[in-house]
Amino acid sequence: MWRSVASNALTLFIVALVAVAGVLAWGRQQYLGPGPLAQPVCVKVERGASLSEVSRGLEAQGAVTDARIFRIGADYSGKAKGLKFGSYLVPEKASMAQIVDVLTAGGASTCGREVNFRIGVAKAEILLRELDPATNRYVEVVKFDPAAEAAPQAYVDAAVAGDLRWQITLAEGVTSWQVVESLKRADFLEGEVAEVPPEGSLAPDAYEVEKGESRAALLTEMQDKQTRILADLWAGRAGDLPYDTPEKALVMASLVEKETGVADERPLVASVFVNRLRQGMRLQTDPAVIYGITKGEGVLGRGLRQSELRKATPYNTYVIQGLPPTPIANPGRDSIAAAMNPAQSDYLFFVADGTGGHAFATTLEEHNANVAKWREIEAQMLQEQEQGQQNP
Repeated sequence: MWRSVASNALTLFIVALVAVAGVLAWGRQQYLGPGPLAQPVCVKVERGASLSEVSRGLEAQGAVTDARIFRIGADYSGKAKGLKFGSYLVPEKASMAQIVDVLTAGGASTCGREVNFRIGVAKAEILLRELDPATNRYVEVVKFDPAAEAAPQAYVDAAVAGDLRWQITLAEGVTSWQVVESLKRADFLEGEVAEVPPEGSLAPDAYEVEKGESRAALLTEMQDKQTRILADLWAGRAGDLPYDTPEKALVMASLVEKETGVADERPLVASVFVNRLRQGMRLQTDPAVIYGITKGEGVLGRGLRQSELRKATPYNTYVIQGLPPTPIANPGRDSIAAAMNPAQSDYLFFVADGTGGHAFATTLEEHNANVAKWREIEAQMLQEQEQGQQNP
């Protein structure tokens, strides 16, 4: 009898073990296998949220099939206490294990809303946008110029709610004064700026920042980056440049930056200036003259007068020989590279060609012909503009 009881007990134990093993295998498959999401979703982890709260939210969003299995798997993997505050993009068919990795990896949020404060040559603007998980593209929520208008309520609400990524984007060709004045209007930054950094010393780029970050610290980061770029490109410069220091090369790069926005033209524009320097010709570049008038504090907003082209200033390249004393803007890496390694050409002149680029010439006769073509294009554009105003 006892032998029969023992045999039955052993059988039941084995069956139980098999059942448990089956449950564990099923749970493992549920945790590691493809998830139920048919399309990506944005998952928000609130500050201080527990794993239990997050798992229930995931189940409600249809990202996981069972919140309990998600919690058990996260605990077993040792990541249960590693949730990071923020919003994260969870891809379609993501397994529970993959979701745990996404929510505990840390770093910047990969979903939700972001604020990009874009500092441009003409103006600065704040753009609030939100990622559409279905397309993985950002959609504009609101955009405004903080110097000209009050912050829209949508921006105010988003800033108060938190869970935002913050970014400062510096356009190529902005002046240091423009950068400092714009940063003063960035209400998510803190601290005073003691002085405007030297012209040309800030690297145009996109900078991730934290709310409450120091303005001075951000400017230092921009300067450090420009210093590294300049040193790196100076080390690989051409051997026969008509300027002998990286500081002078930076001046040249700023002239190139302000003369053309066409990336492929920058080495050619640099070659024109280099050829002129080698031949002892004046550079005759309008942006430098304009900088001598504005000191980089805003946009001139009109054409240059003949009296201004004749007036002797350190930046009037129609009067002075060689380079102006300082950069006239903050050049980007491509313009610095062009100044370090200009194209090989015989060009001495260039003028706008009506396409956004320039027509280059080796002789004054060719240049005058290009100028005449540009004047015709200008006249036609003005006529079309006047007709548009008359017939709105």
